Amino acid sequence: MTYARVRVTPGAKRESIITTDDKSFSISVKEPAERNLANSRVRELLAEHFGVAIGKIKLVAGHRSPQKVFDVMV
Repeated sequence: MTYARVRVTPGAKRESIITTDDKSFSISVKEPAERNLANSRVRELLAEHFGVAIGKIKLVAGHRSPQKVFDVMV
């Protein structure tokens, strides 16, 4: 079990993942911050980054905040 700290920017023109340190990321997504769209896209991008299934990524804290903590089960 690994925790990833993520700063999310929803509604961006371009998607990007920037690794700020070992387990911290700054992620921009095109999806808006409504109906859990941005959180779902961040889960997809983290699953791609870590090479795991999307079901192995869980949002632990920050459901309504730009600062989030995800549990990555590798």
